[in-house]
Amino acid sequence: MAAPPRLALPQVRAAEQRLRGRLHRTPLLTSGSLDRLAGRRLLFKCELFQRTGSFKIRGALNAVRSLVEESERDGRGLPRAVVTHSSGNHGQALACAAQAEGIPAYIVVPRTAPRCKQAAIHAYGATLVPCEPSDESRAETASRVVQETGGVMVHPNQEPAVIAGQGTIALEVLEQAPEALRPDVKVFAAEPRNADDCYQSKVRGELIPNLHPPDTIADAVKTSIGPNTWPIIRDLVDDVLTVSEEEIKRATRLVWERMKLLIEPTAGVGVAAVLSEQFQAVPREVENVCIVLCGGNVDLSSLTWLTDLPGKAE
Repeated sequence: MAAPPRLALPQVRAAEQRLRGRLHRTPLLTSGSLDRLAGRRLLFKCELFQRTGSFKIRGALNAVRSLVEESERDGRGLPRAVVTHSSGNHGQALACAAQAEGIPAYIVVPRTAPRCKQAAIHAYGATLVPCEPSDESRAETASRVVQETGGVMVHPNQEPAVIAGQGTIALEVLEQAPEALRPDVKVFAAEPRNADDCYQSKVRGELIPNLHPPDTIADAVKTSIGPNTWPIIRDLVDDVLTVSEEEIKRATRLVWERMKLLIEPTAGVGVAAVLSEQFQAVPREVENVCIVLCGGNVDLSSLTWLTDLPGKAE
């Protein structure tokens, strides 16, 4: 098996140039009340204000533009189609990017994906292809669609151009908070305890996918990490923090109430991690913490969980 491609700063810089003028420069906001709860200075990178409502447009647009540039260099026509599987945000992003270039898009979507995200994918002109809510079904269905359409697969998290595009978030943060450009900066990953393949992989030192479809309110992180993202996590992430479903719900509600930002629960995972007892054990020298609020595509029909959450956010 060939070694996975290694991405470095030049690829991310190239993506930054490719995406210039095509994205929103999302703000870096603060919250005094959340600072007090965390006992640290928190900076919130608000990707919920990004095009299509999440950071995923960065990777999707970089991938599609790369395909277009390649076809222009080679004198070939545009790809017949682009294909992916997604629980929603990457699907919306790829549909939007493909629509802008006049390329048909086919998005394989688990039947359990939020209706609002499915509707948004359809609104961008893509064809939705339903599948079962498992990594296997998603991959098998997408492979079949690629064969049927002659399209190009744009994997939601393993395609190098997608990874490079997502990396442009860090470049923006470093411009907005230049004090963060330090050799001793630590990188933490956060995920639901019910979908802890990243944590298990980090602990065991090898790629450990989720054995079963995870049951978590954070629908955008139900898929497992893969062979191209695992080496990045293994080598560059200092630690992986896991949080419970209740912690995710409370953190999401906190951001709604204190910051007036309508984040989706997946974006609440990072907030929950910083407020967790685990993170309190991190030395206080780590006093400035940037959290990516990854998206704001909230499934309003699912908010019945609010009534199950005892008390108000503290």
